[in-house]
Amino acid sequence: MKITYLGHSALVVEEGSFKGIIDPFISGNPSSIASVEGLKNITHVFVTHGHGDHLGDAVEIARNNNSLIIANAEICAYLNRFKVRTHSMHIGGRYRFDFGTVKMTTALHGSGITDGGNIICGGNPCGFVIEVAGRKIYHAGDTGLTLDMNLLEDENIDAAFLPIGGNYTMDIDDAVKAARFVKAKVTVPIHYNTFGVIAADPADFLNKAKGLDVVILGINESMNL
Repeated sequence: MKITYLGHSALVVEEGSFKGIIDPFISGNPSSIASVEGLKNITHVFVTHGHGDHLGDAVEIARNNNSLIIANAEICAYLNRFKVRTHSMHIGGRYRFDFGTVKMTTALHGSGITDGGNIICGGNPCGFVIEVAGRKIYHAGDTGLTLDMNLLEDENIDAAFLPIGGNYTMDIDDAVKAARFVKAKVTVPIHYNTFGVIAADPADFLNKAKGLDVVILGINESMNL
């Protein structure tokens, strides 16, 4: 499994014929050097919540690639108006797709969708546990620290992607606690330094997460599981 970090919370996950993108904030993302047009053969788009820096370019990517968007029921209902393919889930649900399984996990955050001058209900925010070819990743989405993360130890996560930027999500200290709860084989910090208000030093996370295997990915850098 190859995972590429596109900046902020956006990841591309590739394994065989599966090529998924999570929280595809590309256009307008000051930390991204990718382009929507350059994202080819995307089979699935995962959206953790409705905020613009996570819903991002989901519609355009799905249209360009005939991708299936996986999100909560409210976000999928909103996206259906754009004539894209969707699969709705909710917290605690697990579903087997042709590529593997997806479980939607708890996240403590908001999910309002900005539509013109209006805010539309985006349902509950979430994280995802995605299993492909026997490998599991956990993308926490935007969340504060929660004791529910203790339950993820039973999932035997191979790689956990946790926000560390603070203000809107966990900060470094809380993300270290989350990493110790999840006990993934590898933990990767995300959602930091895109904007000044979420400035954080991933090296500080690495230093504080003693005893854990931490990988810091640069923009457009990949790792293999």
